[in-house]
Amino acid sequence: MNHQFSDKANQIQTGIFALLDAKKNELLSQGRKIYNLSVGTPDFRPAQHIMDAVCKAAADPENYKYALVELPELLQAAQRFFRRRFDLDLALDEIMALYGSQEGMTHIAWALCNPGDIVLTPNPGYPIFSIGPQLCDAQLWEYPLYPERGFLPDFDAIPEDVARRAKLMVVSYPGNPVCKLAPESFYRELIDFAKRNEIVILHDNAYADLVFGGRTGGSFLSYEGAKEVGIEFYSLSKTFNYTGARVSFAIGNAEIIRKFKALRTQFDYGTFLPVQYGAIAALDGPFDGVLQQCRDYEERNRALCDGLREIGWDVPDSEGTMFVWAPLPKGYSNSEQFCLELMERSGVIAVPGTSFGSLGEGYIRLALVLPPEQLREAVESIRRSGMIQP
Repeated sequence: MNHQFSDKANQIQTGIFALLDAKKNELLSQGRKIYNLSVGTPDFRPAQHIMDAVCKAAADPENYKYALVELPELLQAAQRFFRRRFDLDLALDEIMALYGSQEGMTHIAWALCNPGDIVLTPNPGYPIFSIGPQLCDAQLWEYPLYPERGFLPDFDAIPEDVARRAKLMVVSYPGNPVCKLAPESFYRELIDFAKRNEIVILHDNAYADLVFGGRTGGSFLSYEGAKEVGIEFYSLSKTFNYTGARVSFAIGNAEIIRKFKALRTQFDYGTFLPVQYGAIAALDGPFDGVLQQCRDYEERNRALCDGLREIGWDVPDSEGTMFVWAPLPKGYSNSEQFCLELMERSGVIAVPGTSFGSLGEGYIRLALVLPPEQLREAVESIRRSGMIQP
């Protein structure tokens, strides 16, 4: 039988990730040493009190029924956490749980956009920022992020007719993959732009607790007028290493939250109750471990970036996230070819910048998912490969 698939399904290809995975398996079968810095999956373990809460709840057979909605205790714990963490005064109807920010990004445009509506997305940017709106037939307008502007959008460069027609703008700082923070002045400019053009802002704040250099990550919603124009996603994945449990929150504008929550009732029967109890334990528990983890990521950032610079590869330090955004070394111009050669010659697996948009060409992304000593080993393997020219 000749199966015919939808145009949407055919637009989404595995691309370079399939090539990287096949090459990785080939090298492993040869007994090669691999340093997998491609996927941003935390290698830290969840705190014991979080795992204990999940295990205790999982022992109760009543918790295997449909959850349907968030536990009231979960929303209340989130309310307390956001007040404590970001000094946000949120009503309960301004908070909803999601099955991870990835799921939220996939579906938010369904609540806001009709086919043909314009969504402003970053280039380079995390792929789901664009794929989500495309799945509901929205029209993308990619705003460029250039290094000379600190990877910040230029609002004046967005054509007036595009701005007037846009329904949604996706923004994310600390940014994946560019590993940059945004100054306070940017958020004020962003809110003014959104009000002037009646655009909903979606700020992805997945890496709020992975900020380096003595700074503290903040919230878009802490700025005056932000709640009027948008919402923010906050994830427990990177902060609490609750990645596989898939818990995040959409917070902010009550009208948007209400409509989004109603839409999700059509395909979501609620997060597994033991997972919700673990999230409550995370939100109400101590934060010292999160702060130490941030320091550990910063140590990894220094180990990798300092090491690469020492061998002649000029890689800037990350300002935040669990990644490094590295310009290609001298002598290379194609990020996909470079990543394949890097894996073959050094065993280091990275993601080509083109996976994040056309303006990612000339860069690769490396994940800080190994301890410092193994990152130094990876640097030494790159040095021995002879790929880096002084």
